[in-house]
Amino acid sequence: MTYSITKDEFRRFQKLIYDKSGITLSDQKESLLVARLMKRLRELGLQTFSQYYELVAGDQAGEEFARMLDLVSTNKTDFFREPKHFEFLREQILPQLERDKRVRIWSSACSTGEEPYTIAITLYEGIRDSRQWDFKILASDLSTRVLEQAMAGVYEAERLKDVPIDLLRRHFLKGKGSNEGLFKVKPHLASIIEFQRINLMNEHFPIQMPLDVIFCRNVMIYFDRPTQERLVNKFHRYLKPGGYLCIGHSESLQWVRHPFKSVAPTIYRKEL
Repeated sequence: MTYSITKDEFRRFQKLIYDKSGITLSDQKESLLVARLMKRLRELGLQTFSQYYELVAGDQAGEEFARMLDLVSTNKTDFFREPKHFEFLREQILPQLERDKRVRIWSSACSTGEEPYTIAITLYEGIRDSRQWDFKILASDLSTRVLEQAMAGVYEAERLKDVPIDLLRRHFLKGKGSNEGLFKVKPHLASIIEFQRINLMNEHFPIQMPLDVIFCRNVMIYFDRPTQERLVNKFHRYLKPGGYLCIGHSESLQWVRHPFKSVAPTIYRKEL
């Protein structure tokens, strides 16, 4: 069966996705939406996009919405992507936390886990004795599918091509036999990361203690300016004085009203 979508149906999906996730789906993405969702409509035995819209909009648990978002969004990430942020964490932030030896970091759009595991590696590599430190990383995403992959912590060798061999040996287990070509993060990394499903559009986040760093990279490019502004100012509330916000290198807060001070390209600090 061939599916087509009317302009009115597409507008309804645009509004639903924007209202629930903050993501702006441009008019140019109409054909992508159809191509990505056709298989799901067939699986459910639905005849029209209006039927699927009613299903998604009426799902109080939000599970079908999350599944739809998985299908229409791209979750592309890599280990040590945009390495300047991790260099700044190691060289500038960790020395500032040396006295208390306590670190709280939020990877707020963690996708399949490469970012929070890279943060964890950076923490272990940036200090002398990990036994003296208290590390905690919150890793969240809206997608339950990518969170499941992240929690498993298993990656194909190709995904680890940017990880230096010495770090690979220290922080990953190499698969053997039927697991040949796979690597799994070691327990010392997994133990300091808590994975949660969090919608960045929520007014409040399940965070009880002020954070040292928030990573929110390559997500705000999908948001319009008012949504970016609301999110950045919410982040400000959850950082401790002197805490940092890292955004993606393709993003900018230049036209967004916020109380942060820029300290390096795409790195912002909450005033002390």
